[in-house]
Amino acid sequence: MDLQHLANIAIEAALTAGNSIQKYMDDDIAVEQKEGGSTYASQVVTKVDHECERVILSHLKPTCKTFDIGLLSEETEDDGSRFEKAFFWCIDPLDGTLAFINKQSGFSVSIALIAKDGTPVIGVIFDPSTKTVYHAIKGRGAYKNKERWEIKNTNDYLTFVTDKKLKDTPQSDKIQNILNTYKSDLGLNSIKEISGAGAVMCAILVLENGPACFLKLQKKENGGGSIWDYAATACIYNELGLPATSFNGDILDLNKKDGAFMNHKGVFYSNLSIK
Repeated sequence: MDLQHLANIAIEAALTAGNSIQKYMDDDIAVEQKEGGSTYASQVVTKVDHECERVILSHLKPTCKTFDIGLLSEETEDDGSRFEKAFFWCIDPLDGTLAFINKQSGFSVSIALIAKDGTPVIGVIFDPSTKTVYHAIKGRGAYKNKERWEIKNTNDYLTFVTDKKLKDTPQSDKIQNILNTYKSDLGLNSIKEISGAGAVMCAILVLENGPACFLKLQKKENGGGSIWDYAATACIYNELGLPATSFNGDILDLNKKDGAFMNHKGVFYSNLSIK
């Protein structure tokens, strides 16, 4: 399978979907509600989510037939093909819908190609707000606007990136203690927070604001993001040699059998070690 060829198609799909998003960025968009996790952010959907999914699928579905690839997309019912095919596309047509409808940055298009065993082999992100493309191919590095991406941490403080403000997050004291430990261990001066983005852009913001981290604790309720929230960024992190794991450091289960939610193990993305 030609991963570069498939990555090029995914990039084109993400850019085209991003163009659709940009048409609506200044509009007041009607919000619908769908079945989701335990948070409001996971339950909102708009016509833009659906339009982006149609655009992306128009690019990717031909590859499903040609290369016998399965499919998992946020706004389409899981057909189980991801358990049968050697690879499947994993799509979040518009991650960060809540940020989008609030006219805040932090939304994006996310497309990944995942092996049946859960290994991400292609990750593509497009940020419509900055018109930036991030992508990675397994074994071939990570790229920003198609140029090799080298991460450099220059801040003398720790950045905590979060979709929901820490003060509004369950178990905030536990998270604060974790952050305090990192701050102390790394000899940093303070902790700053970036909040409000979707999970995909949270992971990207960690890379752009190092030393930084983004995490989700384990919880019983459905939520904690879904496979499509982490698939593409996990590939990018793998190629940068940075952790994109469960909260306890296990490999992310990106083809889990019992649904798409990631609340059972939580997630942990960090950019703490690069100088």
